[in-house]
Amino acid sequence: MLPASLVQATAVELLALYRSRSASPVEALRAVLAHVERHGAPLNAFALLDEERALEAARASEARWARGEPVGRLDGVPVSVKDLLLTRGWPTRRGSRTVDAAGPWTEDAPAVARLREHGAVLFGKTTTSEFGLKGLGDSPLTGITRNAWDPRRTPGGSSAGAVTAVAAGFGPLAVGTDGGGSIRVPSAFSGVVGCKPTFGRVPAHPASVVGVPPHVGPIARTVGDAALLLSVLSGPDDRDPFRAPPPREDALYLGAVVAVDASDAPDASNTLDASDALNARFLRRVRVGVSATLGYVDLPGETRARFDAAVALLQRLGAEVDEVAPPFADPGGVLRTLFAARAAHTVRELGPEQRALLDPAVQSAAAQGEALSAVAYLEAERQRAELALTMAAFHRRFDLLVTPTSAGAAPLIDGGALPPSFAAPFSLTRQPAISVPMGLTSAGLPLGLQIVGRHFEEALVLRAALALERESAPLQAPPLRAS
Repeated sequence: MLPASLVQATAVELLALYRSRSASPVEALRAVLAHVERHGAPLNAFALLDEERALEAARASEARWARGEPVGRLDGVPVSVKDLLLTRGWPTRRGSRTVDAAGPWTEDAPAVARLREHGAVLFGKTTTSEFGLKGLGDSPLTGITRNAWDPRRTPGGSSAGAVTAVAAGFGPLAVGTDGGGSIRVPSAFSGVVGCKPTFGRVPAHPASVVGVPPHVGPIARTVGDAALLLSVLSGPDDRDPFRAPPPREDALYLGAVVAVDASDAPDASNTLDASDALNARFLRRVRVGVSATLGYVDLPGETRARFDAAVALLQRLGAEVDEVAPPFADPGGVLRTLFAARAAHTVRELGPEQRALLDPAVQSAAAQGEALSAVAYLEAERQRAELALTMAAFHRRFDLLVTPTSAGAAPLIDGGALPPSFAAPFSLTRQPAISVPMGLTSAGLPLGLQIVGRHFEEALVLRAALALERESAPLQAPPLRAS
């Protein structure tokens, strides 16, 4: 069944349309760009759009499909990239007025290099809070990014533009980063799928060496698309000294996306539907610990009701579900210490005039980091390692941990406080975690469910997410107003 429009199509559906000659990469890109032109201004999701280069890439993809010679797994699919990732030919200003747009910009980050190798059509860079150091969707450089479901509300941060773009239909895929929830929490606020893979699964460059390192990961409207994008991003790159060995060829497809080899794009005729029976049985073998509070989060009644419904669905699908006592205390203090150290390290070379241009929240975090002693920093690292050991023990009993992603929906931009997050512990432990939609509040705002797995078991996390997705009512597209 074809999507109602090209801007509603998933990446897997677009590839099937290209294969059948029912649509072309140029048509898909033009549809996305027209949609951005009509609806993009109120949302402010992009730090940069490059129609000319994107059309050049789409035409090259169209010619490959016409010859029957697509390259890689994303040939012709429009993809946006968070403006923290180096992108050849485009400035990477990281949400900061302290970064000179002049460059030179001659290098691709590993994730961007993999996208090009797989034929993706890069059309823009999405907004981020300054240096990715804040959980709200604004920066001194680009201003306020707004939630696609309600422009009075924040999409969260720091992957603000990426989740807003995917939710609004500005391309089916986006690449974000997550150091303390920066993919998962905004994805929950925006009703999309956002995955933080295990640290090292997706190579990064320049390497992050201080504080909480950001994990590069996929944002999509479906779990299958997220799995497809993650399989591309996970390709090897020797510029990252902390990279993990690449996964087995099929480890991230999980039966959700079928590809014979790297030169054969997925065929939607044997994706998802071909794995229905597998996923219907899959959760019967999985031990799931569920926690509505982690012992330190006060969960409001409406979010609790949606969470309880998701847990009930897990049980109906055959999972062995147990409510679990929290395995640890609130790790927020540890996360704040490590983030402060990262902020201080990030701005260490800026002079007084440049520092005056920084977001006040970044200035404050950097000052806190500069006041840290080496002993205090190392104590936070010790507590991080202790938390990882606690979760390793937890996973000897349970395959997965399931929690809400956030204690509530997206707050108002003016005066709204972010609800408590369930994301931070699993940034500290560096485990894979995904946020998937968990329905809407009575006010029509999305909520998210978080699924956490053992290190390097993205396959298990994604398969569980897919099983839930296949049995849940899909969210409709958010209401948008014209620019």
